[in-house]
Amino acid sequence: MPTPWVTDRLRIMRDWWRAYDAVVWDRWLAVVFTGLAVVPVLSSMSPEFGDLPRRPMDVFGVFLVLAQTAPLAVRSRWPAACLAVAGVSTAIHEALGYAPEFGSVSVYIALYSVGAHQERFRRVVAVAASAVFMVLTTVVLALGSPDSLTDDLIFYLLLAACWTVGAFVRQRRVEEAERRRLAAVAATATERARIARELHDVVTHHVTAIVVQADATQLFVESPDRVTTTLSTICKTGRQALSELRYLLDVLEATGESATPRSPVEGTLRNLVEQIRTGGQPVDLVEDGDQSALPVAVGLAVYRVVQEGLTNAMKYAAGQQTVVRVAHRDGHVEVEVTNDASPVPLSVGARKELSGGRGLTGLRDRVGKLGGELMAEEEPDGRFRLRAVIPSEGQP
Repeated sequence: MPTPWVTDRLRIMRDWWRAYDAVVWDRWLAVVFTGLAVVPVLSSMSPEFGDLPRRPMDVFGVFLVLAQTAPLAVRSRWPAACLAVAGVSTAIHEALGYAPEFGSVSVYIALYSVGAHQERFRRVVAVAASAVFMVLTTVVLALGSPDSLTDDLIFYLLLAACWTVGAFVRQRRVEEAERRRLAAVAATATERARIARELHDVVTHHVTAIVVQADATQLFVESPDRVTTTLSTICKTGRQALSELRYLLDVLEATGESATPRSPVEGTLRNLVEQIRTGGQPVDLVEDGDQSALPVAVGLAVYRVVQEGLTNAMKYAAGQQTVVRVAHRDGHVEVEVTNDASPVPLSVGARKELSGGRGLTGLRDRVGKLGGELMAEEEPDGRFRLRAVIPSEGQP
């Protein structure tokens, strides 16, 4: 197993390699191969096709060597052109009987590049390369080379292996790009769902409170003090809604350290209960433990559960006694919102929303990501209970 020192060095080398564009490395590859082509000791590594009488190196031979190595500078951008120039140059070099040199190895790199980087007509290029190879084999045999067909077949299989490896690498690259695309799509969908959930929690709760309080104001027209108090509560509720909406907009625009998580609500459960109580809904709050000691995500989840329960109580059991219980036990937070039965039978739509509407679906997702569980059920006597159990540390 690699040591931390080796792992760090490999990471540094990888980052250094990725710091430059592939075109830059291709140019350096062409320069290196051109330099190695003039090293005699490396000539044994070159592919030797046929066994024709050797002719001395001349100006045209130098041109063919450069034509073999220079195309590597564009192997990633134009792989087919690289293979065409390097392949034809290698074929002419071998057919004319020039001495082996390392530059001929570039044909292997060119074939790999076609398999790895050619976007269109990859198979057409492979077929064309095979046809050129067959023509070269025929020409070399016609010129009197004593090499057997077995040697030619082995050489062809070696060339085909280079193309196959390149195609495999390209397939892996495509699969990785697709995996990243799907991951980005999933992340986008998750973020959109989270924003929709937050908007629902903010807008539904505060707008419901405003509507209920505004309706109640009509009953107090003969009592100016009650009207003033209710209007004050409506204004406070509207300001809080605007504050939470501004927070969501800040989150959407934030990047880096500015996106550090914090609670979007500035009040406590007591403030929330008092706000609902001022709006005319009788609410009792029973707390056991210190809510301020909870992590931000857990505290927000507790707040949202109570908020959802009180919102549904105002909508479907207005004026009925509601009890909120929050307890800290054995590393868990237990939240329960219970309201008395509505004097008016609930519609099918209301029962559906109370058991699995958008708000509860978002809450289940929020609580589930923290390792908790959310339950919403109607009691036999008509009371409705919303209960959540969440780990105090929010462990998934």
